[in-house]
Amino acid sequence: LNLYFDDFSEICFACCCCFFLGSGKTAAFLLPILHHILSGGPEMLRKSDTAPNGRRRLYPAALVLAPTRELTLQIFNEACKFSYRTPIMSTILYGGRENYRDQINKLRIGCHLLVATPGRLNDVMNQGYIGLDACRFLVLDEADRMLDMGFEPQIRQIVEMSGMPRRSHRQTMMFSATFPHEIQMLAQDFLVPDYVFLAVGRVGSTSENITQKLVWVEDYDKRAFLLDLLNASSPETLTLIFVETKRGAADLAYFLSGERYSVVAIHGDLKQFEREQHLESFRSGNTPILVATAVAARGLDIPNVKHVINYDLPSEIDEYVHRIGRTGRVGNIGLATTFFNNKNKNMARDLAELLVEANQELPDFLERMARENPRGTQHGNRSRNQRNFGGRDFRDQYRSGGGNAAMHNARAVGNMYSVGGGGGGGMSGGGGAGMAYGYNPRSVQQQQQQHQYQQQQQQRNSGSRLDWWDD
Repeated sequence: LNLYFDDFSEICFACCCCFFLGSGKTAAFLLPILHHILSGGPEMLRKSDTAPNGRRRLYPAALVLAPTRELTLQIFNEACKFSYRTPIMSTILYGGRENYRDQINKLRIGCHLLVATPGRLNDVMNQGYIGLDACRFLVLDEADRMLDMGFEPQIRQIVEMSGMPRRSHRQTMMFSATFPHEIQMLAQDFLVPDYVFLAVGRVGSTSENITQKLVWVEDYDKRAFLLDLLNASSPETLTLIFVETKRGAADLAYFLSGERYSVVAIHGDLKQFEREQHLESFRSGNTPILVATAVAARGLDIPNVKHVINYDLPSEIDEYVHRIGRTGRVGNIGLATTFFNNKNKNMARDLAELLVEANQELPDFLERMARENPRGTQHGNRSRNQRNFGGRDFRDQYRSGGGNAAMHNARAVGNMYSVGGGGGGGMSGGGGAGMAYGYNPRSVQQQQQQHQYQQQQQQRNSGSRLDWWDD
C-alpha cells in the first residue's frame, strides 16, 4: 500500500484486523497512534479540566481496551518503550483493589494514551477522572475475548454513552488473531460502514513454525507422561503448561515443585502482584516452567517459549489456536504437545482439519475419531467453515489474482482490495500469507449467498488433502 498512499490514514480511518499470532499486531496499532499524536502537536496533547465534583479530569487522545490485566500491562509497557523520551504520557487502568489508588495517582500526572480494561475504565469515568471527548483513536484489542468475557455492555457504554466523538470523527481499530462472524457484525456498530477489513495469514489457523504433536494420554497417565516430556528437554527450556481450572493449575504446580522442578503458576485466585511476579520470573528464565489457565493464553507476549503443553485440552478450537500461539512467535520455531483422550472426542474433527491445514502430522487415532464424530456437539465448537468464515470479511468481497496483479488493480476499486499470498488467489489462496479487505455491504440474503459460494470455492480449492472428510 505504501506504493500508492503517502499516509495510511487515507484508507484506514477504521479497520477490522485479523493477524496470526506473534505477528506484531501490538506495534501495528501503537506506532501509528503515537506518530499521529506527536504530529498533531499541542492540540493532540490536550490537557485537562475540572469535573463537576471538583476532580481533575483528563482527556486522552487515544484509548486502547483489552480484556485482561496481563494484556493491558503488556500493551502499556510497549507503549512506554515506543514513546520513550517523547512528551507522550501513557497510563494504565485495570481491576484489583490492591492497586487502585496507585493507578489513580499516576493518572493525575497526565494521560495522552490510556490502556484499560472496560470495567475499571467505566468505574474511573463515573468518578470524573477521565473524559473521552478528545479521544481520536480507539483500539479494541482481543475483541472476541472481551465479548466472551461479557464485556459488551461496558464497551458499548464507553463507545456510545461517554461523550466520545462519533465514529465518523475518530479512528477505530479492532484487532484480534481470530475474528468470528459475530464480532464482525458488532463492528458495524463501532466502525464506519466502509471500514477496511485486513487479514494477514490464515486467520483462525496456526503458524507453520509450530510443530504440533497430539498424543493419546489417559487422565491417570498425564502426570507421568508430563514428567517424561520435561525430562527429555533441556532444564533451561521455557515450557508453558495449560490446564483448564485454577485448582488444577495450583495442584500441578505443587506436584512439579515436589518433583524438584522450578515452576510457578498463574491463575485467577492469585493476587495481581503475585501473577506479575510469576510471569516476570518465567519471562526472565529464572523459573522455566509456567502452569497457567486460559488467563495467559490470550495476547500475552512471552518471548522464547519453546514448548507449549496442553495438559488439558480446551473445548473450543479457537482457544487451542491461542494457546499454542504462545510459541513459534516472530518467525521462531516452537513445539506444541497436546494430551488427548476420549473426553476430547468432540474436538477431533476440528483438530484434524487444523493439523491438515497447517501441514502437520495427523495421528491415526485422531483421523479415525474425526470420521466417527460429526460436528455440532453441545460444547459450542466452531466448525472449520465457521472458523474460516470468521477470518473473512462478511461483507461482499471482490477477489483478485495473487501476487502483483491484485496490487496493480488496487486503486481501481476504491476502498476494496485483495492482496493474495505468493501464487495464491485472494485471501483463501494456497500461497502463504495474504491480505483481503473490502466494502459495499449488501443485503442479508446476498451475504448468505456469497458465504455459500465462498465455502464451495474453498472446498474446490482445498485439493485432495481434505477430500476424505466427507467420504
